[in-house]
Amino acid sequence: MKSESEWREELTPEQYRVLRKSGTEPPYTGRLLHKKEEGIYHCAACGNKVFNSDTKFESGTGWPSFNKAVKDSVILEKDATGRIEVRCAECGSHLGHVFNDGPKPTGKRYCINSIALNFKGEGE
Repeated sequence: MKSESEWREELTPEQYRVLRKSGTEPPYTGRLLHKKEEGIYHCAACGNKVFNSDTKFESGTGWPSFNKAVKDSVILEKDATGRIEVRCAECGSHLGHVFNDGPKPTGKRYCINSIALNFKGEGE
């Protein structure tokens, strides 16, 4: 595990605010919101594979949304507001929140900050 000072050195200030301090980027501003290519979304802090592109959908909420996480890639826990927070299972970084208003078959909407993710297309 890295110390907070190591995370500060490794991440941009905005990444640190979101990933390590459970912040949220403004809606409709994330670079991955409209990404449609096939590939894998990884935790921007540690590189853990967290979402496949075939689980991404347009939710109209202003953040990239997915209906399923890669198996065992995330941890779900209640935050101080009572919402269910999505954290990377490898490094504990905050990715976003999950809600029960997503499409079938899961009914889940993983509402994830773009800044918390890196995308690798197929063949990269």
